[in-house]
Amino acid sequence: MPVPTATVSFARVARDPLVGTTLSGYTLLDRVGEGGTATVYRAQHPQHGEVAVKVLRERLRQDKTAVARFLREASFGTRVQHPNVVRTIETGQSPDGVHFLSIEWAAGELLEGYAKRNAPLPYDEVATIVLQIADAVNAAHASGIVHRDLKPENLMYDPETRNVKLLDFGIATATDVTPDERLTRAGFFVGSLLYVAPEALSGEVVTPLADQYSLAGIAYLLLTGTLPYTAKAPREMFTQLLSMPPIALNKAKPGLQFPATVEQVIMRALSKNPKDRYPDVLVFAKALAAALTAGQSDAGDGGFMSKMKGLFRSKGTPS
Repeated sequence: MPVPTATVSFARVARDPLVGTTLSGYTLLDRVGEGGTATVYRAQHPQHGEVAVKVLRERLRQDKTAVARFLREASFGTRVQHPNVVRTIETGQSPDGVHFLSIEWAAGELLEGYAKRNAPLPYDEVATIVLQIADAVNAAHASGIVHRDLKPENLMYDPETRNVKLLDFGIATATDVTPDERLTRAGFFVGSLLYVAPEALSGEVVTPLADQYSLAGIAYLLLTGTLPYTAKAPREMFTQLLSMPPIALNKAKPGLQFPATVEQVIMRALSKNPKDRYPDVLVFAKALAAALTAGQSDAGDGGFMSKMKGLFRSKGTPS
């Protein structure tokens, strides 16, 4: 995931042997992040300039499934062309067998860190962020791709411009995938438990409605600074996702109060049954933006909601 030099969110690590070397024309300047399957470097290229280069980890180079996932991520990134999706520049393999993927260097920081420091966010900022994410995800859906891993760690956000970029199609799946083409075994799920849709826990092929659920979880975080479930361990979270309703938005945190319409929109998108959610992710985002805009305008009507917001605004409640 690309992280700019001025706002690096990852801890610096011991020197990497690849740092300072050139990989198929890309000079790897420093390591800025790593996951279970790949390491990400800030790099320079004679034609492309500053970019992020994602390199498949050495221990996985002979793993056919890992390689297939890596190559699929590159193909999905190429298919989804949208201003709010990081642009895939090139994918390849070096002469010594190193699989790599280069993508644009996105400005800003991971939304995760920004939300931790600043949430609850103002209504208008939440609406702007959610609409951009929805637009990017909708473009993926239009291309026949379900992201499956929407979370703040996979989103770059520039607070100065309020611009969002969607990253990492590493575990995305095609909506027309056949059982023989699946890279996830039945009975297993992929994604983050904090944001995964309940239906994904079975390991079955999920629909675009699963991404809507994940986006609703992100919106819940931006509005409250917390999440709709209180589990502290994976097993507990798994149980809560399957058997308990999410915490109502107006019960998320003492002192926070939201208009009923805002709560209704969020909770509908967090429905356990996908059929009870909005028809698509963009419909959800527009409904939320409309509710937030109306809620913000209510602050000037002298009513109860206005008084509540005035009381808590100094404590960071959305306005």
